[in-house]
Amino acid sequence: MPTSQYASSFGRLQAISLNLLSKDVMQNLLKAKDENEMVKMLESTWYKPEIERAASIFKESELLEVALNRHLVEVNKIALEATPFNGKSAVRAYLSKWDIYNIELILSAKSMGRPITETESFLVSSRNVPAGISAGNIPHDEMKVILSQTGVDGVVNQLVKYNYGTILMQHLETYQKTGNLGPMMSALQAFYYQNLLESLKFFQGDEGTIRDLFRAEIDKKNLLSLLKAKESNLDKDLLSKHLIDGGKIPKNELLEIYGAKDVAEIVGRVENRFMLVNALAQYKKSKSLIDFEVALDKFINSEYVRRLKNIALSVGTIFYFMVNTEHERENIKRIAYGKRYNLSNEYISSLLLIE
Repeated sequence: MPTSQYASSFGRLQAISLNLLSKDVMQNLLKAKDENEMVKMLESTWYKPEIERAASIFKESELLEVALNRHLVEVNKIALEATPFNGKSAVRAYLSKWDIYNIELILSAKSMGRPITETESFLVSSRNVPAGISAGNIPHDEMKVILSQTGVDGVVNQLVKYNYGTILMQHLETYQKTGNLGPMMSALQAFYYQNLLESLKFFQGDEGTIRDLFRAEIDKKNLLSLLKAKESNLDKDLLSKHLIDGGKIPKNELLEIYGAKDVAEIVGRVENRFMLVNALAQYKKSKSLIDFEVALDKFINSEYVRRLKNIALSVGTIFYFMVNTEHERENIKRIAYGKRYNLSNEYISSLLLIE
């Protein structure tokens, strides 16, 4: 595929990227007294249209969440439109993460018997009604039908026409017997990464960098599963069912690492791959695994995401744009979370993914 096909994508997304929040704006958000003040600050940024549209229906934290979600939908539409034909399958495979995100939220709500109104605000939605992201496999009207189902069984049956439903159906009987959604969630994640890596077959020669990024993401998910399992003293066989294939660390090696006596020893065994010493020190104080998640996010950003800058005239341009807009959304959400729970600005700042 001629490299020049990506020249217009690069130019268009570079221009739009100028709207990304600067470090100074992020610091001002950090200094805000609460989420309401954060929303007011964001009204002078590229989040203004979504905030104004959501303000008549939602307030405070829900307003911010909905505005961020709608904004994400819009920028990902732009990214997909900017992608040349030969790169669209890979971008769509990546964006299907939001279909899965929405399905997981719906399944969780149905399992707990929560009304739909408690779920709608937190779906990645482009309108006032719940919707899967436009680039996913599930159209808007179909998402409404899925949401109208009365229970987990109904949702799974409605999804059978999509690949997701076929995968979920394999674990429906287990859910019916145990009430445990874990196997369903794990199967969705495994399908997502398998499909994503498959879509990134070499058609130009530089997709290896992007594949490395997502293999590292799989490692991150697997390591967090190890740490959570060790904290809860879960059986190795049960843990095995929640590990995802395709990462840089093979499944059998992960299970061997799990033989460590505690969280600290697990961290020591992966130190040659991920620098988690500082996160371990913080974890010993906080007893929160979020410290490891943040450290892994920062490592992946530094070692893999930044490398996408060097393959500008390729599908790497598209992925770099999408990942950076997601990081911005996550940073705003982490600041809002910190304000909600009265965390110190210093600690909130340590959670942010800022180059």
